[in-house]
Amino acid sequence: MRILSLFFGILGRTISYINRYFKTFVLLLLLLLFFWLFAPSSNESASFANLERIDLRGEIFDATTVLEKITKAKENSAIKGVLLLIDSPGGAFAPSMELALAVKDLKAQKPVIVYAAGTMTSGSYLAGVGADKIIANPASFIGSIGVIVHGVDLSALAEKIGIKEQTLKAGAYKEAGTFARAWSEEERAFLQDLIDQSYGLFSEFVAAERGLDINEKEKWADARVFLAAEAQNLGLVDALGNYEVAKKELEGLAKVEFPVWKEADRIDKFLEKLDKQGVEFFSQILTRALASVNKTQIF
Repeated sequence: MRILSLFFGILGRTISYINRYFKTFVLLLLLLLFFWLFAPSSNESASFANLERIDLRGEIFDATTVLEKITKAKENSAIKGVLLLIDSPGGAFAPSMELALAVKDLKAQKPVIVYAAGTMTSGSYLAGVGADKIIANPASFIGSIGVIVHGVDLSALAEKIGIKEQTLKAGAYKEAGTFARAWSEEERAFLQDLIDQSYGLFSEFVAAERGLDINEKEKWADARVFLAAEAQNLGLVDALGNYEVAKKELEGLAKVEFPVWKEADRIDKFLEKLDKQGVEFFSQILTRALASVNKTQIF
């Protein structure tokens, strides 16, 4: 009993101490985090970086962050070359084209090498196609040069649950693409023409940047995804290799005698770490849930 009494006494005093100074602990933790994120390190204060890596990862819907990094790299005279690492399935057409034009502008100022780390397809292929060279991981997926518009017809469901559409519009095609009813033939023709124009812009841009014959676009621009070696045979990438090969290629093009790579900002590293931990956390939850379901099915 004396041991239990001693144990609970210590536990109670510990809890009381934490409760009393909890706000102080939180404040100190926040201050430490703030100084760690924003205080310049010796490397950053005396930055001698002459090469920079910029990452394009995930789906492309808002390219603002990557565009800002490209612009800063272009305007920074100390940076002599940029490695654009791409691992993205693509995304919206407009921001992908913004990235493509930004990379092309950057290449006019200094060498740009693209490294296809895993997936460089659709909008992400467009984004990086204007680089000096594209080096691909041999296991990467390349291509998917095409444009698509998705739509659904929910009229049957709406009728079943008693929902009726009410629409006021001005302009014959203002409702084109609606999900409230089936598209008319005129709307389909209009949307198809819009897609065809977008596809033409996409494929012509690729042909111009890669020196490909636009009259043979059915070989490389029919929306197929190619493994890196086949993409190289078609002229969509220049070489196969790993990340170090891409770095060495840029160092050679940039003609820097002593290559010094710019490190990612501490905030970027911190956010990336949080993102990875979040993905791992939810992945573990999903794995356990699936395991539980499987056990239930077995027994």
